[in-house]
Amino acid sequence: MDFKQLRAFLTVADTGNVTRAAELLNLVQPAVSRQLRLLEEDIGTELFERERHGMALTDAGKALLVYARRVMLELDRARAEIGGAVNGIGGLVTVGLLPSTCDLLSSPLVSSVAATYPGIHMRIAMGYAGTLQQWLESGDIDAALLYGVERMPTIQATPLLEEPLWIVGPASAALRRNKPVPLASLVGQPMILPSGPHGIRTLVDHACAVSNIELTIAVETNAMSIQKNLVLGGHGLTILPPIAFADDLQRKRLTAAPLSDPKITRTIVLALPANRSVGQHVRRAVELLVQCAKTAIDEGAWLEGRWLGA
Repeated sequence: MDFKQLRAFLTVADTGNVTRAAELLNLVQPAVSRQLRLLEEDIGTELFERERHGMALTDAGKALLVYARRVMLELDRARAEIGGAVNGIGGLVTVGLLPSTCDLLSSPLVSSVAATYPGIHMRIAMGYAGTLQQWLESGDIDAALLYGVERMPTIQATPLLEEPLWIVGPASAALRRNKPVPLASLVGQPMILPSGPHGIRTLVDHACAVSNIELTIAVETNAMSIQKNLVLGGHGLTILPPIAFADDLQRKRLTAAPLSDPKITRTIVLALPANRSVGQHVRRAVELLVQCAKTAIDEGAWLEGRWLGA
């Protein structure tokens, strides 16, 4: 088994087609087929089912896919770090961001890293808190902004900021920023919420349990864009941090109000792995990420965010 074989395997797995994979790899089709055949001989089993319309992974192929991606990721990291070290700090840094923060932070972070440490190559992964936590523990990402992280031996979490959760509705709901909505007043209203164990759903369920309230869940979705679209379509109300709908609020597509009795907040933390070493290039990129978050708070771009960090 060698890296050429793994690269061919991953490209065919992604495209589902040997011809297309050969084009992407700048190889002739027989060369790609040969790499796959040698890999299957080495593994001792078929990795693809050769179907009429393409290549489908076997169970063995699906198992290898996870390990192959990790191997190639580590190789890319090594190449970037060694190559960048020639002229100073360099390497591959993969940062995980929540959907609600990705639009706000990704561009400033990339610009700041490029200007300060041109030897660092950035990758940004977007996911919900639970997914990002899994990626951080498995080594697929180097750092992340999370919330709802309990004390864990595998994660080092540093609180950065606190933000409230608001009730969000269409323009016709006429929700107002200066008129908080008691949680109990939502009883009987159709709600659009993430399914458990999504972090926001956990926070809402806990608040309901403490207040002995039961909400009517009309739709469950773990896609923030779908949450907002369903609200716009008149299917119900949702609960989100203000940063997630700031643009829609400004354009008056949605209306929103703080929740009260009880007030629900979430704390955003910087999460780093505690079970492996963190390279200097990662720490430098993370410092810039923290600065981007603080700047967003200071400039009012992070709506209703309150800075907790030093």
